[in-house]
Amino acid sequence: MAERFAARSSLSLRRWRWWHRWSSVLCTLFLLMLCVTGLPLVFADEIDDALGRLHPARVASSPPSLPIRAASVPDLVVADALRRHPGLRPRIVVFDADAPVIQLRLTRGPDDSYAGSLALSYDRRTGALLRDGEPPGSGVMRIVLGLHRQMLAGLPGELFLGAMGIAFLIAIVSGFVLYAPFMRRLRFGQIRRSGSPRLRWLDTHNLVGACVAAWMVVVGATGIMNTLATPLFGLWVMRDVAPRLAAFRTAPVMMPTATLAAAIASASAAVPGDRVLSVTFPSHLAGSPRHFVVWVTGRTKVRGRLMTPVLVDAATGATVMVARLPWYLRLLELSRPLHFGDYGGLGLKIVWAAFDAATILVLGSGLYLLFARPPSGRRARSEEGRLVRGES
Repeated sequence: MAERFAARSSLSLRRWRWWHRWSSVLCTLFLLMLCVTGLPLVFADEIDDALGRLHPARVASSPPSLPIRAASVPDLVVADALRRHPGLRPRIVVFDADAPVIQLRLTRGPDDSYAGSLALSYDRRTGALLRDGEPPGSGVMRIVLGLHRQMLAGLPGELFLGAMGIAFLIAIVSGFVLYAPFMRRLRFGQIRRSGSPRLRWLDTHNLVGACVAAWMVVVGATGIMNTLATPLFGLWVMRDVAPRLAAFRTAPVMMPTATLAAAIASASAAVPGDRVLSVTFPSHLAGSPRHFVVWVTGRTKVRGRLMTPVLVDAATGATVMVARLPWYLRLLELSRPLHFGDYGGLGLKIVWAAFDAATILVLGSGLYLLFARPPSGRRARSEEGRLVRGES
């Protein structure tokens, strides 16, 4: 009976070893790329500040302007931008949550990609121009984000990284199942000094992996959720939004006659208590050729991560629809701060960076264990026996 149980246990461990080995082979290089690009993204705000982002201290010293009503600033900003850049159209106005700044993007056509857009920044209090063009170094961070999100390959790259995330979760679970019996007799934190370097690296791999496993599961699962953002938003638009806008699907894109101030006031009245995050101008790509899309968000820590789009008639400024996001998009919105660790200030970012660096160590040691030549002959059998018994 004992021999039969031991044989069954050995077969189970071989199966788990197969899953762990090949899921790791499949995803490790891509996970290393994600961890390396994720480190600067954890500190994206601090890097942007260092590279010249407009934060409150810089905005406070912006040039003075004539006193104006705060509600009229967005319209004055758009008018000034179009005067400076004739032939372009406004695509989106973004209200910075951390500084009194309005960011505006212009494109040549109403359905052009944001990739080739022109960015301008204005003082939200006075309407004074703060910057005409991208901040220095913003292109570098955009490339890093593109690599991390989709390997600069669009939706196929995004979905591919989602598949690598699933393989990563399989590797974590199989690693726990596979190595827990082997590490049972070792003291926590013990790394065996005798034997080959491969055995020491194995102990290091297991120890660090056990310490950061929960974090890796959270970040891996939320990363998989983020790779599904495009198809999930597409599903919501197809099922809930498109039927209500079917009459406008083939209509030409109109230049709004309603003011931005009217659209913002209408959306704020429809969703009282929330703050306006951005306003997208009429476009076939961004919503509707006949409507503003006003994105609003809550003011608390949790609700500040949940966005709601409000469609406002671009001709009259009246609210047409409050498009509440379904549960799966709410879950997606909540998963993003857990993935990047950007909801708890600099202290949490440092913790996230430390876990990220530890994960790089786990992945790097895993590569070494996969490809380093194991010891041979009697020494290999001896070390394998010690490994199984958990002896030092």
